[in-house]
Amino acid sequence: MKIIENNKISISNVGIFGCGKMGSNLALNISSNSFIVSVYDCNKEAVNMTVSHSKDECKNIINGFYNVESFVNSLIRPRCIIILVIAGKLVDDILCCLKQYLDENDIIIDGGNEWWKNSVRREQKLKDINVHYMDMGISGGEQGARNGASIMLGGNINAYKIVEPILIKMTAKSKLGSCVKHLGPIGSGNYVKMVHNGIEYANMQLIAEIYDILKIIGKFTNEELAKIFEEWNNTDELNSYLIQITSIIFNTPDNLFPSRKLIDYILDKADMKGTGCWTIQEAAERSCPVPTLAAALDARYFAANKDERIIGKVLKGPNYIKVNNSDLLNLAKNALYFCTICVYSQGFALIKKASEEFSWQISLAECARIWTGGCIIRSSLLFKIYDAFQKNPDLPNLMLDEVFITELNNNNNYLRELILIYIINGVPCSALSASLNYYDTYRQEYLPANLIQAQRDFFGGHTYKRIDIPGNFHTKWSNI
Repeated sequence: MKIIENNKISISNVGIFGCGKMGSNLALNISSNSFIVSVYDCNKEAVNMTVSHSKDECKNIINGFYNVESFVNSLIRPRCIIILVIAGKLVDDILCCLKQYLDENDIIIDGGNEWWKNSVRREQKLKDINVHYMDMGISGGEQGARNGASIMLGGNINAYKIVEPILIKMTAKSKLGSCVKHLGPIGSGNYVKMVHNGIEYANMQLIAEIYDILKIIGKFTNEELAKIFEEWNNTDELNSYLIQITSIIFNTPDNLFPSRKLIDYILDKADMKGTGCWTIQEAAERSCPVPTLAAALDARYFAANKDERIIGKVLKGPNYIKVNNSDLLNLAKNALYFCTICVYSQGFALIKKASEEFSWQISLAECARIWTGGCIIRSSLLFKIYDAFQKNPDLPNLMLDEVFITELNNNNNYLRELILIYIINGVPCSALSASLNYYDTYRQEYLPANLIQAQRDFFGGHTYKRIDIPGNFHTKWSNI
């Protein structure tokens, strides 16, 4: 086994700090693409496993290290080190450890799901020693790390150009090219990955709500659901990674009891790692409405309150009303497509707002392009989104593209009818409803905020503007 303790010869193109599932798979990916890789982890067994796997899977055997100084010295200058550990304080501790061994123009890339402002802070600290710090969002999970993910980079453009040949080789490919892009200054990579995850939350919740109505009201079996989602995945509208894996999930047997389907025995709680929450916080900071993304986050909070929901069974709802299953499927398919457009519209609107506020100059077309392969939210729809932003980079909202105007106009009534079925039957549909509210609110010329501003002036003297005369006004309302 090739473990090196005191190497003083620079031999590797890139170093991976952290040999967990993501770090190990990324190291194997890079090595498989003919680059020489060094790895380090405080867990010696994790280093050993990575090196051992490389002997069977890679063109080059990965160089493993138990010593940080030797690990750093093994890298060709300017050194490139990708950190793949849990986000937060641990990254700060690692940087403190690495700083003493780094030289000018070395490059540190944080590949964790980090809060974007932490990356901005860290870049400033490393500027003192002229070391480049970059933030890298990776989507695709373990399989993406091993076989090709979607990668979103922020930071110094010259540093990016140095590592670009490695990144291009290790990322997923679609018909639009390698799914990697330098998006802008430090923080932009984390930010776009964060919004990607918010979109992911929303798309997953939409699919779950469709599943719920088909199961409860349509009484479809798991085998039937698997076939339905498989057929949907073969359409231009709904072809996506999430629809594909959903069809597989419904057909997967329980390995403990092979005669049963596993999906029926998974506890109805969905964990999360924080990026969905950050997305909603950021949307609030940017004054950007993302109701479907927020509804998806709320749905996970509801799911987590399993004990309360069990007690809540004392609260009664309506009796279920049977619906023609053929009609239900038609409504569900078209409604899901409509809502997916709304979700992407919200996500891209948030990226646009942040890019304008922070002068990042992020290309929304490029965001769509690098999401067409490798990542969790990859879908055929993203090719249309790419075309929309290529045609008009300044498009205020995706819903205003002429192609999507037609799609939304043609499909919104399917969603309205489906939501009625949910409501009549007492089945929750928070993300579906939020999507329709987003669409209906966006298309209104006038909203009832005039009354809210009148109330604010009544109790707080906050003044108001008029539609007929310029200026700020205050009224002495009746005393009560």
